[in-house]
Amino acid sequence: MTSLIHSINARYGTYRGYIRLALARLSAKTGRIDPYLHFEPASIQRLVFVCLGNINRSAYAEAYTRHRSHFPTCSIGLSTTTGAPATDLAIQKAADRFIDLTSHKATNMSDFEQQEGDLFLVMEIRHANILRERYGQDARILLLGSLPKRRYVHIHDPHTLSSDYYTSCFNRIEESTRALLSMLDAQKETQLQASKEQPHDTSTTHA
Repeated sequence: MTSLIHSINARYGTYRGYIRLALARLSAKTGRIDPYLHFEPASIQRLVFVCLGNINRSAYAEAYTRHRSHFPTCSIGLSTTTGAPATDLAIQKAADRFIDLTSHKATNMSDFEQQEGDLFLVMEIRHANILRERYGQDARILLLGSLPKRRYVHIHDPHTLSSDYYTSCFNRIEESTRALLSMLDAQKETQLQASKEQPHDTSTTHA
């Protein structure tokens, strides 16, 4: 029994995290969260990673994205203190992956200025619902964990939880972010190819 509890805690954070993931997957299968499972890459101009405190999950997602891509990105917290640093364990776990979180400063949602073309990337369904209520139906919102083949439509908050779960959490964030960046890169390549194939006007005007 002890080994089972340890396994659940290491993979899902807590038993509650396991249950929330199961319920989120059920919501995905029944179509209840379809608006948060799809997006149009061509319309995206900035990635906005979102979690509760902006000191663990979204902080790491932003830093990891900056490490791998030049795509504009930022991160915010739904209930945090603007200027708060990343947690010590997040900084340590990120450093183990050669990602620097030492200069990260949290941004509360109330201090965030939305831009046209923003894609909000959330860790939990409740985050998506809060953003929808604040920014309206036109806001582009996506569950970050919905992108890999094995969906983690709920990425549980690692705050105050075990070191092993921080590892699992950051692994899922990395896997999801890589899938996202691959989709954006593919869209960019498609647009570039289309521009090359457009006919050019070679006509000349004679006086």
